[in-house]
Amino acid sequence: MKELSDKISAHESVREMYEKIKKDGLTNIWDRWEDQEKVRCKTFCAKGLSCQLCSNGPCRIIPGKLERGVCGMDGDGMPIRYMLLRNAMGLSTYTYHARETAKTLIATGEGKTPFHIADPAKLRNFSKKVGLDTNKPVNELAIDLGHFVLNEINRDPHTPLKTVEVFSTPGRIETWKKLGILPGGPANEQIDAVSHCLTNVDGDFISLSKTALRLALSCIYGSLIPLEYCQDVLFGTPKPHRMNFDLGILDPGYVNIVVDGHEPFVGMALIKHCKKPEIQAEARNIGAKGIRIIGSIETGQEILQRTEIDHVFVGMTGNWITIEPLIATSAVDLFAMDMNCSQPALEEYLSQYPTTFVSVSPLVNIRGVDKHIDYDPEKVQEQVIQLTSMAMENFKNRIGKEPHVPKKVQLGIVGFSIESILETLGGSLDPILEAIKNGRIKGVVGLVSCTSLGNGPHDTSTISIAKELIKRDILVLSMGCGNAAVQIGGLCTVEARELAGPGLKSVCEALSIPPVLSFGTCSDTGRLS
Repeated sequence: MKELSDKISAHESVREMYEKIKKDGLTNIWDRWEDQEKVRCKTFCAKGLSCQLCSNGPCRIIPGKLERGVCGMDGDGMPIRYMLLRNAMGLSTYTYHARETAKTLIATGEGKTPFHIADPAKLRNFSKKVGLDTNKPVNELAIDLGHFVLNEINRDPHTPLKTVEVFSTPGRIETWKKLGILPGGPANEQIDAVSHCLTNVDGDFISLSKTALRLALSCIYGSLIPLEYCQDVLFGTPKPHRMNFDLGILDPGYVNIVVDGHEPFVGMALIKHCKKPEIQAEARNIGAKGIRIIGSIETGQEILQRTEIDHVFVGMTGNWITIEPLIATSAVDLFAMDMNCSQPALEEYLSQYPTTFVSVSPLVNIRGVDKHIDYDPEKVQEQVIQLTSMAMENFKNRIGKEPHVPKKVQLGIVGFSIESILETLGGSLDPILEAIKNGRIKGVVGLVSCTSLGNGPHDTSTISIAKELIKRDILVLSMGCGNAAVQIGGLCTVEARELAGPGLKSVCEALSIPPVLSFGTCSDTGRLS
């Protein structure tokens, strides 16, 4: 297993399932990565010194020989323009999520969803900060806040976001004004940013860099902060609690629905629906022990930060590189895919394993998956009834087929938000600041990562970096797909303080906290900002 550890994953369960997938004769992400590595263009493409944007290309930059493309773009402009385009794709996805959150908040305020306002105090606090009339009833205020978020998303780029004024500092705002990167709404900043990337429009790498910074700020203040705060309003602000992780949380005796992607809406509605005694009874009537909801990647993170383990929601399996091993367990009845991170390779898994795949977002389309139940906040109650019925039908067909589920289950502590951290510290940051002043803690780091094989075997880099940081008495806040790495890697437990330096260990013991605090998803980077 040591040899596989060096090549495949930091997690024993994933290494085990890799062997299973190989035995089953299917494609997998590790072998595909190795195949691509043999033909990868490292001299030009990997360095950003190539361009395929127009019909005069593709062009390459060879330092000292070919310094410009046909249009004249040089080796400074090419890579930053490509980075800006990738920046724009990320902003689009997060803004899509923010828009869906605002629409869900509005529909909930109108009484058209199965959800309710779980944190009215946060609703009033956020609404007051952005200038809304907080004397209104909770549901009316929720509607107003939803419309405010939609308006912020579409704000003119020449009119700075209200949320920047509220959540940033005067010094930062003044600096951003001087640099010309104080942003407007993400939808319109997106239009401007992509327009910068057209051939023969912007060839100045400084201008392109500043545009990328402006786009990032618009994403943080126009999309990420509003979507997380509004999700807190809808589903509750995260508080510390225990959670189970890894593939071992799957029990083939249950009807298992896995919710995958970035948005919590379908998953939260499924949990609420499946807690009904009659739904559990229906599952038992077809020979199952019951019906369960399991989280995968960021959808799982969004849910687990706000939801405790019970007889329905049992935890999270891992990040996106864990998806193929998850399906290969043959224990998943329905895989519901929302707006992000469902690999095209799942096409080859459709006929091999007994899982029903359903896209619950118009963005997610995989060849061979013909079932679409696209999330609509006003129809989600009907939609989860459909999804539950499909999962039970799949369970009937799965009976008799041999599952293969790794045994390991990893416990972790999750649910650290700004509010819950302050509560843990007694209402102020003074204990942490004092620990930094006296040298027991050397600093606090936000560790954000989207897991990749390009940096080594699955999750090894994230775990190694986190271990090195805590060994050096640096407290870690983990976010993104890398959060699953440290959760499954056992670093989000109070026992992990034994891996910390003496200063951080003493703080963890005094506060009864892990040395790595699970702070949420990649969209929680806005909350951290």
